[in-house]
Amino acid sequence: MDAAAIYRDSLVWDDHCGFEVLPDAPLAPLLTPWREAGVDYLSINVGYDVKAWTRTIENIAALRRRLPLEAPFCRLVSSVADIDAARAEGKLAVTFDIEGMDALNGRADMVQFYYDLGVRHMLFAYNRNNLAGSGCHDADTGLTGFGRQVIDEMNRVGMVVDCSHSGFKTTMAAMERSSAPVVFSHSNPKALVDHGRNITDEQIKGCAATGGVIGINGVSLFLGEETASPANVARHAAYVAELTGPEHVGISLDYAPKTEASDMGETSDVSETIARDPYYWPPGTGYEKGVTYLDIRRLPEVAQELAKTGFTETDIAGILGGNFKRVAQQVWK
Repeated sequence: MDAAAIYRDSLVWDDHCGFEVLPDAPLAPLLTPWREAGVDYLSINVGYDVKAWTRTIENIAALRRRLPLEAPFCRLVSSVADIDAARAEGKLAVTFDIEGMDALNGRADMVQFYYDLGVRHMLFAYNRNNLAGSGCHDADTGLTGFGRQVIDEMNRVGMVVDCSHSGFKTTMAAMERSSAPVVFSHSNPKALVDHGRNITDEQIKGCAATGGVIGINGVSLFLGEETASPANVARHAAYVAELTGPEHVGISLDYAPKTEASDMGETSDVSETIARDPYYWPPGTGYEKGVTYLDIRRLPEVAQELAKTGFTETDIAGILGGNFKRVAQQVWK
């Protein structure tokens, strides 16, 4: 099996990047690794609960204006047809995602607003509890009435419900509530690595039952190793596939390249962010030891490892991007 050829011929879809968008930081250095990796679609994280909800809007405004100017190899898209067109042009298709419903400022009608600006999936809470539900590193109080209202609105407008970073009860209730496929955009199986950010077999099977996809990330702490490796990403993918079938597996490495500080004196270096704010990354959960990220440019090596693991060409093409694309075709409007 020629894994390199499969990678070259497949739609490659990264459902979540790990860097923090800063309104004034250079964009081309951030996004060039995805272009070099031959990725066809990237969802850029434009906000998370750690920051004020207004920053999310500032980030989207900056990206929508500056991407065409500073990263002309990217194309902002709003539909699956747009993704296909961007790929035909040799461009990286881009949409946005939000990590945590604090970005809604307590108003479900913000869902339509964000969707119209390019946000295509949103998760409930970033590690800690909020108005919508529980985070994975907090008391597991479950999905709230506001959270249920937001799910209904996401289903209505065509935004994908994302359960990563969220508590067990919240995710199980969300998967039952949603009328559309649900994803874990970047979560690994807890059975392989017992960490609070990883997800149980019950969550994995529940996601698959909705028709959704579990995206395996390339973060060392969640893979259970000091340095993230392509082989271990493939091992986690194989575990999920054994539970659900390969059609419910994706790859979203959560890659976060180091970049220069912005004009506002901030940095998008994730390790520095974690060190500054232990509330969202509680001591004793491993974050304080530092994390490494599998470079997105090693994604072709992941394809090679998937082939070694025994996946078929069709399986690998689905895991690299076809499965996430299927969800988008079913949910986006």
